[in-house]
Amino acid sequence: MEMIVQVRLRDMGSVLCYRAEGLILKSGDFVILEVERGIDYGQVLAEPVLSEKIDESIKKVLRLAHDADRKQIDDNRKKAHEASITCSQKIRDHKLEMKLVGSEYAFDRSKILFYFTAEGRVDFRELVKDLAKIFKARIELRQIGVRDEAKMLGGFGPCGRELCCCRFLKDFEPVTIKMAKDQNLSLNPPKISGLCGRLMCCLSYEHKCYKEMTRGLPREGERVETPEGRGKVISVNVFKRSVTVVLEDGKFVEMSYKK
Repeated sequence: MEMIVQVRLRDMGSVLCYRAEGLILKSGDFVILEVERGIDYGQVLAEPVLSEKIDESIKKVLRLAHDADRKQIDDNRKKAHEASITCSQKIRDHKLEMKLVGSEYAFDRSKILFYFTAEGRVDFRELVKDLAKIFKARIELRQIGVRDEAKMLGGFGPCGRELCCCRFLKDFEPVTIKMAKDQNLSLNPPKISGLCGRLMCCLSYEHKCYKEMTRGLPREGERVETPEGRGKVISVNVFKRSVTVVLEDGKFVEMSYKK
């Protein structure tokens, strides 16, 4: 059995598992990592856990980042900001239909990653050549979606809290309009959309619970039999497991359903 820890690679990278042999790590620690091409840095997202089966391809956490490492990480962030300004200018020079979202250096500065959004495919080969000449490093341009853009830039949702994708979401689960319907929410797009313009991720959090709670309940618009006659369901109270029915004579009746 070995200790495994979840780490976010650099500031904007993927969340991956790493071996944490002989290290005492806690959430928030910066660490130096073994990666495919050399070393890089990342931030621990949760305390290490014991795992019985470990894939041989899982890389190691080499060490906790010390003062010199932290200084280099801070310097890399400053250089990445400067690189973004240069890249944005080159994008304008080449008249490319793309929007630069952010950039980051690998720990050893052998590579710079530029993240961008675009409506479709972009031929950025000439841009890469220009950037490689300027920075004397390997250049990687990575196209991301609008959800990833919101995750990188950050912000606050309509609930008043920091965006879920910034705080704890590791992956984006599919969110559908049916989830909003099942929870009897307004289908007004501005009310159920996040800063990214897509359906809010939190629509999926309670969807399974709502599905269980609505089991056996009639839907709005459905015609049902009541002790006082046949009528049409006009509202459903999921928590009370009751429905309001309007009868053919215009009378309102509330009916309860057992689980």
